Amino acid sequence: MFTKILIANRGEIACRVIKTAKKMGIKTVAVYSDADRDARHVELADEAVHIGAAPSRESYLQADRIIAACKQTGAQAVHPGYGFLSENEAFARRVEEEGIIFIGPKHYSIAAMGDKIASKKLANEAKVNTIPGWNDAIQSAERAVEIAKDIGYPVMIKASAGGGGKGLRVAFNDKEAFEGFTACQNEARNSFGDDRVFIEKFVEEPRHIEIQVLGDSHGNVIYLNERECSIQRRHQKVIEEAPSPFISDETRKAMGEQAVALAKAVKYQSAGTVEFVVGKDQSFYFLEMNTRLQVEHPVTECITGLDLVELMIRVAAGEKLPIAQKDVQRNGWAIECRINAEDPFRNFLPSTGRLVRFQPPKESMWASDTEHLQGVRVDTGVQDGGEIPMYYDSMIAKLIVHGKDRNEAIGKMREALNGFVIRGISSNIPFQAALLAHPKFVAGDFNTGFIAEHYGKGFHAEDVPHDDPDFLVALAAYVNRRTLQRAAGISGQMPGHQFTVGEDFVVVLLGADGQHERKSASVRDFEAQSGSSAVETAGKRYEICSPRWHLGAGRIRGTANGQAFTAQVERGVGKNPLAIRVIHNGTRLDTLVLTPRAAELHALMPYKAPPDMSRYVLSPMPGLLVEVAVQPGQKVQAGERVAVIEAMKMENVLFAAADGVVGKVLAAKGESLVVDQPIVEFT
Repeated sequence: MFTKILIANRGEIACRVIKTAKKMGIKTVAVYSDADRDARHVELADEAVHIGAAPSRESYLQADRIIAACKQTGAQAVHPGYGFLSENEAFARRVEEEGIIFIGPKHYSIAAMGDKIASKKLANEAKVNTIPGWNDAIQSAERAVEIAKDIGYPVMIKASAGGGGKGLRVAFNDKEAFEGFTACQNEARNSFGDDRVFIEKFVEEPRHIEIQVLGDSHGNVIYLNERECSIQRRHQKVIEEAPSPFISDETRKAMGEQAVALAKAVKYQSAGTVEFVVGKDQSFYFLEMNTRLQVEHPVTECITGLDLVELMIRVAAGEKLPIAQKDVQRNGWAIECRINAEDPFRNFLPSTGRLVRFQPPKESMWASDTEHLQGVRVDTGVQDGGEIPMYYDSMIAKLIVHGKDRNEAIGKMREALNGFVIRGISSNIPFQAALLAHPKFVAGDFNTGFIAEHYGKGFHAEDVPHDDPDFLVALAAYVNRRTLQRAAGISGQMPGHQFTVGEDFVVVLLGADGQHERKSASVRDFEAQSGSSAVETAGKRYEICSPRWHLGAGRIRGTANGQAFTAQVERGVGKNPLAIRVIHNGTRLDTLVLTPRAAELHALMPYKAPPDMSRYVLSPMPGLLVEVAVQPGQKVQAGERVAVIEAMKMENVLFAAADGVVGKVLAAKGESLVVDQPIVEFT
């Protein structure tokens, strides 16, 4: 067994590998870029080596520097994680040639299966059912349109070396095929250094189900059940679960055996995933093989009780698989939510910056621990006060739960999301909460078009209906009463002028447009010691008790009418230091809790409308301005390209909202922009 391994990656997967290595008594070496100098994976590893500037092409994609770091530290093996160089055949071969073990498949397996074009040809030769398409690299956008027309729309345009939703577009007409081909090529070149693109028929209403396989150097290959990955947004997985609520035992067995046959055909050694597109009649087609560890591997670890990272390391060291197919278990139900740094209310645009507060829910199971299951696990590469840089992908953490059945797992996930506190940047937690509460998701009735169908016009606050909105009002009044009690208890108050707290309040629900709804609430039977009280609002009574909550805590746990709850509260939000924000089950309520007299006076306050910014093109997110396509004095029509911003490996094109003439260009190419920074002003 190795005594030291290097992890050629960053973020949560680097931290995940370090945990298993520590369990196995193996020392670890981290590599880091300028942007990751203070990152969590650097802190957790035994040693760390700096490998370059912040952009991944100048650091994490530099094979020479990673190999040099291995030699410098005496690391005998490299774990590539996922993304970056994990599926790069040349890197795997170079590592092997340098006498270092690659903790992953052999380079010839990566060449055969990691490349989407080569893998489809091999699958055809092995008589595996594949989707109709053009499997050779396409040379031009014009040729892409011709091929797309021959196959018949809709088509999927994919980068051969793509992954993680990068370099992938669906086209429904010639214009989309032309533009999609160009965008895929650019993204693939920037993210993977390989701009080959191919096209295949897009199967409508498909399910995306993948089989986890594991092979060793002794010819043994097994499959570890399936993962349901159909909840996707723009081809990026959002929620994954194991097992699938859709497929039968017969289909599971057939898919698993086909995946094993495919892996054996390329002498596969290590963990890998065979992805299938599955029709509503349970017919399935080979899609691609990911020759690496998947982001969503924890759900498989939960239901099988296996540590996949440990098995990868043992196989790479030449050991036989410790289990046979008949030993593979399928216990309970696991769900994973990807917690991403993006603003769901601004069309999921990237959100970068400092994590002012990062408090994950309490963990009861951990990565690398296969003994303690049926709980909550958080895999992350960040910590309180850390930075979410613009150079890498948007994932902050993976939240994983394991329950006895699917309904229990959904309930655990909803409660865990309630307790996940992230401040300083936006996250997709409200969107995750909405998905988990959606009746069709709860029923297991969905396909890869689920998000596009139900949230095709974007995601809005009203898309997260709360089952009891009056509880949020009651909670705001309760928190305010607890805060006032602190003021009432301050010593040294003048006799006869002590601060006294009443029982009747008005909860003002703050609307963005100045239209505020008002709700009466009374807080009675308040007990400072136990933190209990009875709140009455809208004809309902809530007996709330939260003895451990204190002013400044972002999370509040307690009981309401005997039922346990977890919510988030925050004082001083927006521009109002007195405002109280309550967040529960994905719903956010901004309030002012006032005495009846103060509420009367507040109603008389004039509304200050925000300035009119319609003449400006604003940056919708933090990012790098890579192109300004207009000049002062230029006439621009609605829909015309104005600027391109790059963040988290994705290009975002800004278009003119109306016809106009450019007055000033206010930001220069190469500039780092903040949210709502003006780029162009129209006259």
